[in-house]
Amino acid sequence: MVGHRRVAVGRAPRTYDAGLDKVNLQLDRGFVTVNEWMETTVPGLYAIGDIVAGLPQLAHVGAMAGIVVASKLAGKYARAVRKDRVPGCTYCDPQIASVGLTEAQAKEKGYQVKTGKFPFVGNSKATIVDAHDGFVKVVSDAKYGEILGVHIIGPLATELIAEAVTAMELEATVEEMMFTIHAHPTLYESLLDGFASVDNMAINV
Repeated sequence: MVGHRRVAVGRAPRTYDAGLDKVNLQLDRGFVTVNEWMETTVPGLYAIGDIVAGLPQLAHVGAMAGIVVASKLAGKYARAVRKDRVPGCTYCDPQIASVGLTEAQAKEKGYQVKTGKFPFVGNSKATIVDAHDGFVKVVSDAKYGEILGVHIIGPLATELIAEAVTAMELEATVEEMMFTIHAHPTLYESLLDGFASVDNMAINV
C-alpha cells in the first residue's frame, strides 16, 4: 500500500481575473483592501468574503459583511465589521472557540490584565452529558472590567462563544456578566462562573 502525503498550502484570493485593474483598486497580495464598512479604496465599491484583506476567511464573517453592506446601501441601520469581535471555532473534540484578545496579546497592547478560568469539571450540565474536559478563560481589563477576550475549550464551545461575542459587542463588563442570570443546569453557567472567576467569585468551584 502506497502512502499519500497531503500538504496544506493555504488559500489565495482569486482576484487576478476579476477586472479589478480597470477600476484602479488597491490590492494587498491579491486581497482587496477595505475599511470597516467593507468599502474599497474606490468610493462606492464594496468587497466581502474571502478576498478581503485582514479578515478571517470564515463563512460567518463573509455573511455578516454582506449584511452590513446591504444594510448600508439600503440606508438601514448597520454596524461596522470588527475583526476583534469575530468568533473563531474549531470543530474537534473537545471543541475550541475564542473571541477577542488572548492574555498575551492584551498585555502586549498595554492593558492591565485580569483573568478568570473556570473548569468544566465544576459545571453540572457537563456532568450530565459526561464531558468534563476543558475550561472557560476570560481576559479582562483590570481598570474598567472591559471584556477583552473569551476562550473556551470544552463541550459545545462553538455554541457557547456566542454569548461572549454578544457581551463584547454590547460592551458589557465582567461585573455585568457575572450578575446576569444563567439557567441551571446548562453549559452556559460555565460562562457565568468564568466571568465571576475574574474576581475570584465563581460559585461552582
